Amino acid sequence: MTAFGAVLGLIIAIILIMRKANPAYSLILGAIIGGLAGGVSLPETVNLMVSGVKDVTPAIVRILTAGILAGILIKTEAATKIAETIIDTLGEKRAIFALALSALILTAIGVFIDVAVITVSPIALAIAKRLKISKMAMLCAMIGGGKSGNIISPNPNTIAAAENFGAPLPSVMWVNIIPAIVGLFATILIAKLLVEKGEKVLESEIEQGSGENLPSFFGSIIGPIITISLLALRPIAGINIDPLIALPVGGLVGIVAMGKTSKLKESMEYGLQKMSGVAILLIGTGTVAGIIKNSTLKDVILSVLGKANISEQLIAPIAGALMSGATASTTAGATIASATFSGVILAAGVSAVWGAAMVNSGATVLDHLPHGSFFHSTGGASNTKLEERLKLIPYESAIGFVLALSTFVTYLVIG
Repeated sequence: MTAFGAVLGLIIAIILIMRKANPAYSLILGAIIGGLAGGVSLPETVNLMVSGVKDVTPAIVRILTAGILAGILIKTEAATKIAETIIDTLGEKRAIFALALSALILTAIGVFIDVAVITVSPIALAIAKRLKISKMAMLCAMIGGGKSGNIISPNPNTIAAAENFGAPLPSVMWVNIIPAIVGLFATILIAKLLVEKGEKVLESEIEQGSGENLPSFFGSIIGPIITISLLALRPIAGINIDPLIALPVGGLVGIVAMGKTSKLKESMEYGLQKMSGVAILLIGTGTVAGIIKNSTLKDVILSVLGKANISEQLIAPIAGALMSGATASTTAGATIASATFSGVILAAGVSAVWGAAMVNSGATVLDHLPHGSFFHSTGGASNTKLEERLKLIPYESAIGFVLALSTFVTYLVIG
């Protein structure tokens, strides 16, 4: 199938998404048009689409079970308690660092990055008002911290990348620890440049929470600790506890430790609702991945990289960045890039773990573009005007670039 068809289908999907059409249906329609335009019959186009969905099915199942931990962290307000504790401990003088670290830890333990930003935003607005920090600096700190945490998290993007490369999820998470730390400090430096830029927080924008009925910090953190400990058994002791088991078990132990089992049903329903949206998006993403994977697009990209004298090892972060820009989604970008280019990346001598890790980091470079939901949800959570939110894009991209570059350099040094 020709590269023209795959590119045309992807462009049509992007245009539809930008015009506020449902992302999953946009991707499915783009896949159909891409297959037909690429010279494949309608039955074969459908077969390729279904094949693409089959490839991401294991990731979808694990993502759905991950909703138990995510839902419990949000609905029991454990995520809020963790964020408040970090910020109170570090103090207002280190506000930028505290906001970035809070978002990093929340995403690293399995909270969606947009939910992490929404969770921290009420605290961030109050701090920004007192210290006269601009909304751009405040939002940059949370987003950059969230991006840094996202590459070491059991979130859908990491699960999808690991699945498509056939790599152990814990290993894909662990190898990005150093890049995540580098990304955190890059975030702090960039956010501090924005402290005086843009509009400031108004008194009317600050929400006064009651602060009542929050769980203890120990109770809040016990679930993520159990999850991470179970996942760590594979690299430490050779005992393989699948994320499908580790994530919900951690959530269930956590809700018992917090004494909030009455919220279990509500938490599971919330987590399933959040993950169902991602699962449906991944189905649409899988159809496009099936088309792209069976087209000559990857050959064209390899040819371009060869003429530009760029190492094939760079395909992983570049593919992640390009696909995250096309879909404005870390999850969709990491899924399409890993499903399409995993074979080429492995053939270039890159291990499955590092290939998945580099794709995952690359997917943070352009996942915040305006045709995705992350752009709008984070802007809304922080009461940031559209023009201010648009101005933040280059800084977010710079943080994503630092993450992708750090993973690549770490791979060269120790991979």
